[in-house]
Amino acid sequence: MSRPWVPFHGQWEAHERIGDILGGALRAEDDPCWADSGATDRAEYARWAEHLCGVACLRMAIGARRLPTPRAMDLARELTRRGGYVEEADGRIRGLVYAPAVAWLHDAHGIRAEVVTDTPAAAIPGMIAGGGMYIASVHPAIRRPETTPPSRGGHLVLVFHVAGGMLHFHNPSGDTQRAQIGGRMTPDEFDRFHAGRGILIHP
Repeated sequence: MSRPWVPFHGQWEAHERIGDILGGALRAEDDPCWADSGATDRAEYARWAEHLCGVACLRMAIGARRLPTPRAMDLARELTRRGGYVEEADGRIRGLVYAPAVAWLHDAHGIRAEVVTDTPAAAIPGMIAGGGMYIASVHPAIRRPETTPPSRGGHLVLVFHVAGGMLHFHNPSGDTQRAQIGGRMTPDEFDRFHAGRGILIHP
């Protein structure tokens, strides 16, 4: 079975500059495409972008179904209204909270999804068989598969295909095109980064 087409969306709009942003060579405020996010200004964009891995994964998942794709900040605002992001009193942003995102997929698009926990990567091929997708909680160091992460979780990627024993995924914070689009790992490799939880999107 050929790999399905899944569009890529990054946490930052100029995805070819994500490496520069993460490396400190470019401030998020200076992302040349910031306005495409729907942010009201550069400061709002810079504050939110590092939290939008979940939004990026949701946008990729609905784009793969040829459904209208909201701008990143428009979706972030809608999810915040539903409890999918929580703005703390000290200014911190908490989320993505999975259950409100699952509810949004159903309410906005009629897509059936569920929160999964305690799930090893070996279970992912069976979970997404037949056209499903999995928004997986992983450590952001997954962009460097050769590294040993200090912990698991804290970031989200979209797993959308399995072939030859390899999980195929897009990473919204990949700092190179290769790290962003169509990453491949065996389940054992993926488990080094995987927190065992996420959102399963049914076919």
